[in-house]
Amino acid sequence: MDELKKRILTDGRVLNSHVLKVDSFLNHQIDMGLMDRMGRAFFDHFKECGATKVLTVETSGIAVVCSLARYFHVPAVFARKTPSLTTVDDQYAAEIFSFTKQRAFTIMVNRRFLTPDDRVLLVDDFLAKGQALLGLINIVHQSGADPVGAGIVIEKAFQDGGSLVRDAGIEVYSLARIASFENGKVLFS
Repeated sequence: MDELKKRILTDGRVLNSHVLKVDSFLNHQIDMGLMDRMGRAFFDHFKECGATKVLTVETSGIAVVCSLARYFHVPAVFARKTPSLTTVDDQYAAEIFSFTKQRAFTIMVNRRFLTPDDRVLLVDDFLAKGQALLGLINIVHQSGADPVGAGIVIEKAFQDGGSLVRDAGIEVYSLARIASFENGKVLFS
């Protein structure tokens, strides 16, 4: 997606050889017009998959998943990273490790929101090591639902997450694929 790549180049900040900061438009301050166009791009790619739910991990993926769910006319669901006082029902759960936050999380989805009849399209803002996406796939499998693909805003193709998810039999469609960060610059695949 050319518009996204231009935003990454103009507003993204390479912090080191593995970290890209895009908080000015994607995951702290959100450009809703861009979010809508990304949702449309994902819909155009996956429109024949028959998704009945779209699923992400809180929090950065929520804006993207809401935009996409609107095009499919299906619910947007997000896996929680922390339980709350209202978390009283049975949950599907999976352990993931966040390399950005350098800690493990247990992600959870209420059993009422995923059923064996669902066809689940997964969405995330970044795909690097693949742990969040593999955790979501685990939860979808626990529910008996069918994972029908994964839409990724930014894939760090130089890390192994994309290969791990593709090797698990999931179609991955990324709007921007980064080959490397060199001298503080983003190079796309």
